[in-house]
Amino acid sequence: METVDRKALNTICRLLSLSRPDVVPICGAFLFLVAAVIGNILMPSFTGKLIDSLQSKFDSNTFASAIFFMGLTSFGGALSAGCRGGLFMFSISRLTKRVQQHLFSCFVKQDIAFFETTSKGDITTCLSSDASLMSRSLAANVNILLRSLVMTLGIYWFMIQLCWPLALLSALESPITITAEKIYNKYYQGLVSSVKKSIVKSNQAACESIYLIRAVRSHGGEMMEQKIYNACLQETHNLKIHRDSVRATYLFFMRLFQLCMRVLILWYGQRMIKSGEMTPGNLVSFLLYQMDIGGYVQTLVELHIDLIESLESAEKVFQYMDHKPSVSCGRLAPEKLTGHVMFKNISFSYPSYPDKKVLENVSFEMKPGSSTALVGVSGGGKTTCVALLKHLYEPQCGDILLDGRPLKEYDHKYFHNKVAVVSQDPELFARSIQDNITYGLDGYTEDTLQSAVKQADVNSFIYSFKDGYDTDVGQRGGLLSAGQKQRVAIARALIRQPQILILDEVTSSLDTKSEKMIQNALACFTTQTKLIVAHRLKTIESADQIIVIDKGFVSEQGTHMELMEEKGIYYKLRERNFTEDNTDY
Repeated sequence: METVDRKALNTICRLLSLSRPDVVPICGAFLFLVAAVIGNILMPSFTGKLIDSLQSKFDSNTFASAIFFMGLTSFGGALSAGCRGGLFMFSISRLTKRVQQHLFSCFVKQDIAFFETTSKGDITTCLSSDASLMSRSLAANVNILLRSLVMTLGIYWFMIQLCWPLALLSALESPITITAEKIYNKYYQGLVSSVKKSIVKSNQAACESIYLIRAVRSHGGEMMEQKIYNACLQETHNLKIHRDSVRATYLFFMRLFQLCMRVLILWYGQRMIKSGEMTPGNLVSFLLYQMDIGGYVQTLVELHIDLIESLESAEKVFQYMDHKPSVSCGRLAPEKLTGHVMFKNISFSYPSYPDKKVLENVSFEMKPGSSTALVGVSGGGKTTCVALLKHLYEPQCGDILLDGRPLKEYDHKYFHNKVAVVSQDPELFARSIQDNITYGLDGYTEDTLQSAVKQADVNSFIYSFKDGYDTDVGQRGGLLSAGQKQRVAIARALIRQPQILILDEVTSSLDTKSEKMIQNALACFTTQTKLIVAHRLKTIESADQIIVIDKGFVSEQGTHMELMEEKGIYYKLRERNFTEDNTDY
């Protein structure tokens, strides 16, 4: 329990540190909070004096004074409460924005392995609801906590001044309420966690269906996806009903207990008036205070529930913020890069399957200005070699050296400007064509842009669009054809003037005309070190060296003629799969 409390305290301290830029509006909100509390506390006292002034001996001065101060405190309290709420909401909005910005920054800096082991639904839920909820936990809950605490202490002081026996009787309500709430909170916390997990599951199901909408439509799986999503929503609904039913039942019995306490106080107060120990006005003031105190004590106790949800969200957000990427980067950024690449005894397993070796003791060299082709059956390890060279993962054993230095020593931005990738299915954003070509660049000249689009033959189709380079390509480039997307991707590589070019199945899904255009565009890369993953015979034959990857090992290595003479794996692949039909293997 002590560990849990310390963890919660650490979370609150971190939330406070995030709120440091809003210290001025928060302090202003606290001042208005005090003013509003003073106004609310004085109102029942003035009401009691007003009632006493209406007795047989009417005191006009007391009556007028009570009316004046009631109006003044009412107006001042309302104004202060409005200012307090506005400043707190302003602080909440700013804090939420900062948290979401920081969290998103942490997400985009994570390695690919993180996204393979973390559901997209969990990430989006954390960015939206969890970030908002943790912000509210600091500003809104602290606002309510301070207001309720100050009101509780102030009201008890006035109640003791009016009649200490009744105040003592009223005080018995608090320990009973707190004990019941503590028992209730323990059970309610489990229900809250179940609901949150169910919401994440629903979001994940929706994200997957939308992300794979082409597959859904192609296979007529709309009703199946609808049923899966409906089942997730129904599960969430049932959990929420159970959670809310438990809460409603608890609140019913607590309100019934509070009503019994008020009846008891009213009966005892009536006896004290008969004995002359207090006036009717004092009893009315006390009853008004007693009605308020129950609500504020209840708020203080119930606040624990909101804090449970809020701190749980905050801990989840901070857990993501504290997550360190497994792929490390240095600061090396030499002015000149030759592009000499060496794979030295690389062994690798994906984080999602740590016991399954994808590459085992793989070694090969790529010399500056040369082209290297990776071939092999599907699942042999070609794509993994590409991913490692792109520095998306860190190998468990061995090193990949670039100009004699490990990849992890290079600056992240510098490295990915020097290593460009053109893949089978280019990753385009729902932005303009120009934004996709210049994506990730801090600066570029118009001449550089025009040179890149000319070499990539983008101009052959760009003017068919009304908006030209400002044309939005749609989600994942869906408004462009396969050939157009490839040329945009090549232009994106050319504008970077990279020293290492990775061509990953670039022409596999193109028609003959588009393939020829792409090959002409790629001919612009004459001095770069090229790594080619392809199944087209023409591309493979012209490579300076061909490396056969089979079951995670380098099985064969040499030129096309050398490997054909060996009549090994490459020869068999060529005979079986490198046909005129260009079928995949």
